[in-house]
Amino acid sequence: MTQSLLFGAFLAALFYVLIPGPAFLQLLGIGAGQGRKAGALFMMGHLVGDLIWSSLALIAIVGAKTIGTFVFDLLGLACGFYLAWIGWGAVNAKPKADGQALVMVERPFRRGLIFGVTNPKGYPVALATFTALVAGSAGALDFEALPVLLVVSFLGFVTADIILIGVIGAGAVRRFYRAHERLIVRSSGVLFMGFAAQALWHATPGLIGWRKA
Repeated sequence: MTQSLLFGAFLAALFYVLIPGPAFLQLLGIGAGQGRKAGALFMMGHLVGDLIWSSLALIAIVGAKTIGTFVFDLLGLACGFYLAWIGWGAVNAKPKADGQALVMVERPFRRGLIFGVTNPKGYPVALATFTALVAGSAGALDFEALPVLLVVSFLGFVTADIILIGVIGAGAVRRFYRAHERLIVRSSGVLFMGFAAQALWHATPGLIGWRKA
């Protein structure tokens, strides 16, 4: 197992949590209105969904690699286009209406659990993000490496959760986000498109026969 593979899995988990999306915006609203403790409970619940979707994504990626490099490259190509699609959507997102009231959540942990497990985009986003960041080390992927990759991914999720929990209660952060929400969302879209370019960069040579055995 290579260091680049472990680092890629860690970064994939980290960015999967940190890149703004529905859960990120929900966390920001809870943290802004109810403080860090409520935000931490939300993230603890959401972590269950993160682990489920990342586990399924890694199993799919390793399984595709075991079947053959062509399948893995095809998966990478599809994920690259998917990342480009959601990135383009974020770049062109319209600003939300001003003056929306913060929603008070009575059970943040349960909200996070339901939010994470039932998120319909959880699996495809995890699959696309992990594929983009571990594709360069495809040769080291096998089912024996899966437990270690899951542990490294868990560390990435926890690190991202700690980062978010540490900042969501700050008034300056809350005001900054409200003032620059459009820029933050569009920047995340650019990052997704960067991941898409990386996935396509690794997948295309194998599909057209340029990759060396």
